[in-house]
Amino acid sequence: MRAILERLKYNGLFVKMFVIMVVSIISVTLLTSWVTIRMSERLFMNTFSITNSKVITQIKTNFESFNYAVITAANNVLQSGSIKGFLSQGDGDSGTIETNRIYFTAIQLMKQYQANLDAYDVGMTIIGANGRSYTSDNTVWPIPKNQLRTHPITINTNAEPKRVMYQFSGGTPDSLNPVIVATKALYERTSGTLYGDLYIAIRETAFKRFYTNFTSDGNDVVILNRSGVIVSSNRDDLIGKLNVGLLSFAKQIEEEGLPYKNASVMGGEYVLLAEYLPTYDFYVVNLVDKETALEQLVNTRAVALICAAIVLVALLIVFVISKRLTRSLSLLVRQMSNVTKKNFHNYINVKGSFEVKELGYAYNYMLDELNDYVKRLVETQREQHNAELAALQMQINPHFLYNTLASIKILVQQGSKEKASDTINALISLLQNTIGNVSETVTVSDEIENLKHYVFINHMRYGERIKVSYFVAPDCLDVRVPKLILQPFMENAFFHAFNDKPDGYIYVLVSAEAGSLLCEIVDNGSGIEGLSDNGKLPNPKGGRQLFSGIGIRNVHDRIVLLYGNAYGVVIDSKPGEGTKVRIRMPLL
Repeated sequence: MRAILERLKYNGLFVKMFVIMVVSIISVTLLTSWVTIRMSERLFMNTFSITNSKVITQIKTNFESFNYAVITAANNVLQSGSIKGFLSQGDGDSGTIETNRIYFTAIQLMKQYQANLDAYDVGMTIIGANGRSYTSDNTVWPIPKNQLRTHPITINTNAEPKRVMYQFSGGTPDSLNPVIVATKALYERTSGTLYGDLYIAIRETAFKRFYTNFTSDGNDVVILNRSGVIVSSNRDDLIGKLNVGLLSFAKQIEEEGLPYKNASVMGGEYVLLAEYLPTYDFYVVNLVDKETALEQLVNTRAVALICAAIVLVALLIVFVISKRLTRSLSLLVRQMSNVTKKNFHNYINVKGSFEVKELGYAYNYMLDELNDYVKRLVETQREQHNAELAALQMQINPHFLYNTLASIKILVQQGSKEKASDTINALISLLQNTIGNVSETVTVSDEIENLKHYVFINHMRYGERIKVSYFVAPDCLDVRVPKLILQPFMENAFFHAFNDKPDGYIYVLVSAEAGSLLCEIVDNGSGIEGLSDNGKLPNPKGGRQLFSGIGIRNVHDRIVLLYGNAYGVVIDSKPGEGTKVRIRMPLL
């Protein structure tokens, strides 16, 4: 026992960390489980109220469709003069041709109206004040005619002759199948005299088809009339029973506008949704058994077992980690505290537990990243400085201006004022597009136009022994490129490619290829001696150009600096056959 206490004394940090982690893990697990279950219940309630509200709306729509068909049939019967005559005329003249005609016409009309309701499997019955009657299907609601005239359903119908009423009948002693009967009193509109009644009966088994698709185990639908009698339900054991408590909850939900209500009814805990159907004077009630629903939502036993397993595994891991951390953490802290500020080469020795090693590796990696960042920053500043120097070179060479102005002077002296004027205009446009911010970009169409001015000036100075043609794809005219990206290659072709030939041609081609802008300058001149296989000129420095001071090597460096190593200049040349310069840039 004393040995254990001594060991705990020298491992106080480990004991404290382990106890804290044990309490924390158990507390967090229990709290998380409890919160998860409560959140699941609330989420279920909210989702249930939204989803089942839509279900009730759909059920209501189905009921309204049936009601519309019933009202249509009732109006047709009420407006039929033949049916009125059939139900109101006396039997004194029975057997006459006119009586038979009225009887035949009325029966045909009733069959026609019945056909409009065949989709709902109903039976239609009419009975008149004169005792005449007609029934389309005696099996739906087999009530004898003598009983029907004094039946409570008929009495209630005649008490409110202006509306269609829906009433419940539990069937007859011979047929216990319950039915829902839609009734309408038939009366003379001008005098209000009743001459008969219309009955449209639908079996409860057919009536429940309007909502049975939306029910499931633990999710039931109940239809209540105003007295609290269950007139229809997917649960057959509830049909015909009186449930005043369920009716009171339905009224409370409807009157207070509640989305749902938790209630104890029929010996269980349920979530209730209800909506009143004024055309039927019924309440649609959706009952969801909370116990069944929550068992499907959350398996409490499984959650408890999973939480216990997580706690045991976590405690084992914490024990191992805490033991290893406390042994080597102090050493790591001591090493890191010796790091001098701004000294990025003071690396630490990595040893100890896995986690401490990872910290050490991360710290050394951070020093590597800092050193690499400083190196790249210096390199970037050097490249920026070089780019600024190159930009200073992008200025008009005075010799070009002197020679061009001298050529214009000669043209004027020779009397070629029109050529002199065109040359001056070309020079003005060339200067306008060249002098300015060298970091600006221009469209391909502007660059080609600038190139044409340069070629025009050279033709005026040296003659047109070198022909230049341009082929530019229309979809590339608005692509933006750096200034003076083509001119150095045109200048190189003019003044170096045809030293050994009296004439020649230069083609300028611009197109899009594989998502890039491809510019090509092709000549049939003398070619370039000593060109390496990778297309780079043998002299990287290049010679100073007559016009802009931009060497063709500088063009490649500008493109790489702006867009990356995927772009640049490639030169293909064979002595005596000519030179092809390919400039690849992004489509901007």
